[in-house]
Amino acid sequence: MGNVDCTIKELLYSMAPITLEEMSGIRLMNRLDTKYVASKVQLVQLLKLAQDMYYVQETLDRRIIPYMTTYYDTDDHYMYMMHHNKRARRMKVRVRTYVASDLTFLEVKNKNNHARTKKKRIEVPSQEEFRATEGAYELVRRKTGLNLNRLNAVVRNQFDRVTLVNKEKTERLTIDFNIGFHNFETLQDHGTDQLVIIELKRDGNVFSPVCNLLRDIHVHPTGFSKCCIGMALTDASLKQNNFKAKLRGLEKINGRSFIDRELN
Repeated sequence: MGNVDCTIKELLYSMAPITLEEMSGIRLMNRLDTKYVASKVQLVQLLKLAQDMYYVQETLDRRIIPYMTTYYDTDDHYMYMMHHNKRARRMKVRVRTYVASDLTFLEVKNKNNHARTKKKRIEVPSQEEFRATEGAYELVRRKTGLNLNRLNAVVRNQFDRVTLVNKEKTERLTIDFNIGFHNFETLQDHGTDQLVIIELKRDGNVFSPVCNLLRDIHVHPTGFSKCCIGMALTDASLKQNNFKAKLRGLEKINGRSFIDRELN
């Protein structure tokens, strides 16, 4: 573990904890999401500023929680192309495992043209056996109009997540880092080094203390899809013109040549 990773862990364990039960009133399944892209050094700055304003979620005595998510798409990458082509309405189908608690869910996320995100999910036995779960096909059909049989695993990501909750308990802030990708179609893997994805989740444009903190450390709102960027990083054949700025941004965060191939 590097120095910056040790500092992140130390700062997290110096914050007041909050349990899942205490967070039950702020599930925010119908929410407004704002994403930010930062570096680990900027995350250290944020955690120092947020010490007295936020709780950190603690689960099974852990404050850094490992996640594993597999995204599904059609053979022609219909959902990827919706995002790439900047469609206001778009969707994702994924199977997410909360590794520490060994819970897995089939999830469908829909984003409407008012930038609001709705998520529906059902618990499933595992990453491999989710199709056999009662209601799986109906959930996907009802929320996407697609047949689950037409969807294949395209990319998997694994990452560490920290969840902060403001002291007023009106918002959640998820912080993802140590993100790695595996592409099931190309069999390519790719890491993200210093990348940090911060997502503010709240009901509407209510006041959020973290917005000012992020502005103070020169981190500003921007769109970022772990699914789509993971696919672009691991499959050179995909159309990705509209993701070039994001991919170049990763190079800047990492301070070196991050993408070792020519973007098409």
